Amino acid sequence: MYDNTNSGVLFKNESENEKAPAYKGKINVDGKDYELAAWVREGKSGKFLSLKVQEPRKAKPEKNFAEMPDDLPF
Repeated sequence: MYDNTNSGVLFKNESENEKAPAYKGKINVDGKDYELAAWVREGKSGKFLSLKVQEPRKAKPEKNFAEMPDDLPF
């Protein structure tokens, strides 16, 4: 089995949103997983990657409409 500790991967992001990162992926630091994003920027010395690391976002729980009360006032 592959040990991914202290390593990561980035994939090209195909988003049409110009504020979205150009690359997205995951990184593992000391055994803990994080989300990784990168934007291509232009500076005085040329192009570079600007990075953002954050804890993984929790998936939104699906709403269970069967558990909602039937007597809603609308």
